[in-house]
Amino acid sequence: MASKIFVGKLSYNTTDETLRALFEQHGTVESAQVVRERDTNQSKGFGFVEMESAEAAQKAINMLDGKEFEGRIIVVNAARPREDSPRNGGMSFGGGFQRR
Repeated sequence: MASKIFVGKLSYNTTDETLRALFEQHGTVESAQVVRERDTNQSKGFGFVEMESAEAAQKAINMLDGKEFEGRIIVVNAARPREDSPRNGGMSFGGGFQRR
């Protein structure tokens, strides 16, 4: 079963391909993606890698967390599930309110 990894503090020059190449040294990579701004396509400085197995993912985390990559010390750990709305504490502010 595939295992997803969060990679933070990436160089803004890191590409999907260079990220994949880094992790392929530690196991089979199913996908590698640098997260980018929607409007400008500029890297947000983090990404996600999906490894073939939990064992390969853990090996990559152990080998790469805190290491230098493209001039930056990267953070590598198991990805956590996305929260519904982390910016507002889970509260929804959309729609339904009308001023009278």
